[in-house]
Amino acid sequence: MYRTLTLIMLTLMTLIGTQVHAEEADIAYELTSLQQSIHRDVIQLRKDKGELSQFTEYRIKQKSAQLHQRLEELMNVTPLSVELLTPYVKDHLKFIEDVDAYYKMGIAALQLMLDRGDDANIMVQLTNRELDRDEMLQAKSEALNWAQQLSIDTGDKKQQFTSSMIERADNLDSLVHFTQDRLKAAVADASLAGKDVSGEQTAKVTQLNERLSHSSSSLAVAIQLLDNLGQDTSELKQTLFSTSGDITQDVLNLDVASSLVEQWLTTAKNQAIDNGPSVVFKVFIFLLILMIASLVGKGVEKLVRKAVGNSKLKFSKLLQEFFTSLSGKTVFAIGVLIALSQLGFELGPLLAGFGVAGVIIGFALQDTLSNFASGMMILVYRPYDVGDLINAAGVTGKVSHMSLVSTTIKTLDNQRLIIPNNKIWGDTINNITVEHQRRVDMTFGIGYGDDIEKAERVLMDILVSHPKVLKNPQPMVKLHTLGESSVDFIVRPWAKPEDYWDVYWDVTREVKMRFDRENISIPFPQRDIHVYQS
Repeated sequence: MYRTLTLIMLTLMTLIGTQVHAEEADIAYELTSLQQSIHRDVIQLRKDKGELSQFTEYRIKQKSAQLHQRLEELMNVTPLSVELLTPYVKDHLKFIEDVDAYYKMGIAALQLMLDRGDDANIMVQLTNRELDRDEMLQAKSEALNWAQQLSIDTGDKKQQFTSSMIERADNLDSLVHFTQDRLKAAVADASLAGKDVSGEQTAKVTQLNERLSHSSSSLAVAIQLLDNLGQDTSELKQTLFSTSGDITQDVLNLDVASSLVEQWLTTAKNQAIDNGPSVVFKVFIFLLILMIASLVGKGVEKLVRKAVGNSKLKFSKLLQEFFTSLSGKTVFAIGVLIALSQLGFELGPLLAGFGVAGVIIGFALQDTLSNFASGMMILVYRPYDVGDLINAAGVTGKVSHMSLVSTTIKTLDNQRLIIPNNKIWGDTINNITVEHQRRVDMTFGIGYGDDIEKAERVLMDILVSHPKVLKNPQPMVKLHTLGESSVDFIVRPWAKPEDYWDVYWDVTREVKMRFDRENISIPFPQRDIHVYQS
């Protein structure tokens, strides 16, 4: 009986071994076929040109990704022998190194083309090529780990890979900063152009934004690989979070914003569970700092309002409100930052990311920023102030309110108009009441048969006796023109701006009444008609 059982066991083991060898043979055939197909495409790539070479590259990339994925699956299958996978992993690793060398040659060729054509387009192609390298470098990192698991000697290759990744990350770090500076300058130029922004300026911003996104993505891959290699990447991560396109492009995305909020909430929850009373105390300090910042901000506003209101510099109402509001909000903002720091938030990367986002938002809201810039010019040069009667942007009225974006004018018939500041600053501004004296120009005519000297005395007497006519400058009455039906006098008294219309209407009424009493005629157009009868 024991002998029978032994024979049965040996038979089963033989069958299982035969099945395992058959399975390994199928796997070997599959891997060999993929590798041979890839090698044939590589040979064909050397012959192809133009778009056909791009198609061959695409085929190689797809098949190598398929081979890499299959090897990854097989590395996790325990029964497979080391002898089966070792040659394929070695060959795959060498293939990846050859592809990386091919990409490096392409990048070097593109670099030689700089200063000979469209540099902006070439730089975009360079960043695209670096993105292709990212996939190969990630595959190489995994292949090196597989080789180490299979006891393949990779000491020199891993050291060379680490050195090359450190150098590449340093170059990408500089490229991200450089591209970010160029993007800021391009956005500033486009914003200054306002509505006159050209297609070339817009295209430049788009290209630089694309370059920044690609370079940031490559830097993120480099950081990940260096982390896997046990290298310090803290400075590189600072660059990625402060200037990368991941934040600048998606900061307005609702999903990203909600994700950030969820991360903050998760962090707060973990801290509450782990630290307990410490978190509660930090929250208390946070609220206390906010309350103190609010009170201090209001106090600073009062002090600044009193200081600018009593200043000998005679600030405009807009400038007074600007300084007052800015001081209070600045104090409160500093308080918020201090309070957040007590909760353990890393503010540097977030502030830097929102700073870059501000540039992009500014480009999108260039019309609003144009009004803001005009408001700043009005604030500095003070062509008018609250309470002044002005004529600007085709509107006449009294300024009732000013902000850095718009000016509110109440017209003489009591309509309220809100005018954007760039409409006012880009047009002629007539400040009617800014001067303390205003001349009232009037013209009165007498008949050719009337006494000119008497008329002059009557007109001057009317001006001198009016209480709102200023003594200095002296009023003027002069014979001006000899018209078709009248002798015309110009009458020019001076009055305060607020008394202009009272003087105009009173003098006009008094001239008619005095001329009637003094028998001085006010002629009207007339014609002498002579009829001849033949």
